[in-house]
Amino acid sequence: MDNQKKVMKQRIQPTASPDKARHLSLFMPSLAGGGVERVMLNLAKAFAARGHRVDMVVCRAKGELRDRIPDGITLVELQQSASRVWPRLQVLRADPKGFWVLLKPVLFAIRTPYKIRYLASLVRYLRRASPDVLLTAMTGPNLTALWARRLASVPTRVVISEHNSLSQKIQAETNRQQWGWRFLPPVISRTYPWANAIIAVSDGVADDLSAKTGLPRESIQTLYNPVVTPELEARRETTPDHPWFAQGSPPVILGVGRLAKQKDFSTLLRAFARVRESKDARLIILGEGSERKNLEALAQRLGVADAASFPGWVANPYAYMAQAKVLALSSAFEGLGNVLIEALACGCPVVSTDCPSGPSEILAGGDYGTLVPVGDDRALAQGIAAVLDKPRDSLRLQNRAQAFSLERAVSRYLEVLCGL
Repeated sequence: MDNQKKVMKQRIQPTASPDKARHLSLFMPSLAGGGVERVMLNLAKAFAARGHRVDMVVCRAKGELRDRIPDGITLVELQQSASRVWPRLQVLRADPKGFWVLLKPVLFAIRTPYKIRYLASLVRYLRRASPDVLLTAMTGPNLTALWARRLASVPTRVVISEHNSLSQKIQAETNRQQWGWRFLPPVISRTYPWANAIIAVSDGVADDLSAKTGLPRESIQTLYNPVVTPELEARRETTPDHPWFAQGSPPVILGVGRLAKQKDFSTLLRAFARVRESKDARLIILGEGSERKNLEALAQRLGVADAASFPGWVANPYAYMAQAKVLALSSAFEGLGNVLIEALACGCPVVSTDCPSGPSEILAGGDYGTLVPVGDDRALAQGIAAVLDKPRDSLRLQNRAQAFSLERAVSRYLEVLCGL
């Protein structure tokens, strides 16, 4: 008996005609408040509003977005297998001819970057629900979904999406001794062609995925994230819950993202310390993560702890963006860089590292914001100081953000998902 947990809420009033409605499922690891999760939730809401039946399938129904799933969407929580061996054997059963490719990364790796312990539960879901389309996000769920469809023997279309630079992610995880990531490229090269469509969130991600795995570049479509929503535009008008935005206060520099090494907030702190040498300013970094203690300690060493605030994850970062004088993105790598788009939509000037991949595409090579080298705190400080001295035209920034609107993205996604 399948013991998957399922929550059904009241149906959204559809706007699409019933004869065009489809059963669409979206699969991701959890309901954490990260960029990928917010993108998938935005898509789910828009699909439901257009009259489609929508399931959100997750490995863990926990996270900051748990209470933001609207009525009309079915939440399905998969169950993790108690065995570490059986799921690996199931992967081999899904692809017996791939034994030598799967040997090290799946069969022998102590820890894998995949979600294969949820494989059996996903197979049961596909057999029971038989959705028309399964959209997945991130490498692990992508692979697991493709293996699950083979095992389930259902006609469900599987569309996979990559949200990060694969080569950069592999390097970062290998540095953390997550050795299973080193063997990803041949597994992806073998398995991703089974998908009905492959989506990348930026041209840079698509180029990198093709170069790293040998997948034909023409087989990968770029679909920008649905970032600018009516909800964002409404919530940016509220007052941020922070005393540093009081009238007459020093200008606020804002950072937003997981407190993780990928986001390189240590470089932002060093840049802020340089800015403070000549300007009275404050820094707020929104987000939570494993680097919090290290960043707080660095702020102390730099002598800026009294002017740097770490409020943690906040439900409405857009209010902060609308009031901040500049948003700084200091990441070592990104897939697209949703936070840049959100800041532009709030009329907030941005300074960003020219990291792979996404910021240069969003900012049109620097036309809509300042691009600086990765890890260069001096250049980042100079960019921030220049914006504080001469802000950019907010309306022009907001107009640029509309290239990443929900309506534009959803229409393209539905064409790909439904094979239109």
